[in-house]
Amino acid sequence: MSRYTGPTTRINRRFGQAIFAPTKAFERKPHPPGQHGPRLRRKFSEYAVGLNEKQKLRFMYGITEKQFRLTFEKAKNTRGVTGEIFLQMLETRLDSVIYRLGFAKSRAGARQLVGHGHICVNGQKTDIASFIVKEGDEIEVRERTSSRQLATRSMEESQGRTVPEWLTLNADALKATINRLPSTEETENSINVQLIVEFYSR
Repeated sequence: MSRYTGPTTRINRRFGQAIFAPTKAFERKPHPPGQHGPRLRRKFSEYAVGLNEKQKLRFMYGITEKQFRLTFEKAKNTRGVTGEIFLQMLETRLDSVIYRLGFAKSRAGARQLVGHGHICVNGQKTDIASFIVKEGDEIEVRERTSSRQLATRSMEESQGRTVPEWLTLNADALKATINRLPSTEETENSINVQLIVEFYSR
């Protein structure tokens, strides 16, 4: 499945939360989409519940089905708790880190910022959104007027967002350091990752 480019409000209504930036339409109709409006839903099977949780997390990080599955397999083959490692891998993707730092207003915007060559990791231009950062890595916006203008504008519009403790941001220099890897509590806490682990274990 390719990356989702359809109506975002429909996805927000489907999952009952703001996966994408909320709109007035979502606030007006927070119930699931459908021509009959809000209504009681049948009880979902365990498979459907796991699938729903998987799709929700995939939409949050804006990645393809193949990328999602490959990341899960890599986490599964790494020593430790699979669910925790999986969320950690998603959170330490370069596009996700750029979003957390406020250099972009959304993960889609962060992916575009990285893809257009506006970001450096350890002094090297890096245009791969799925690049996994490590403890001690230094991230900065390139010394170009266009790059700095984009990041500065996004930071001004994202002032209400808190930078997580596992990152240290120098807002004036548009630079950041990875202090450590994020803990489970610092990843997407609205997701029951165990349901996803069980879904892929069938």
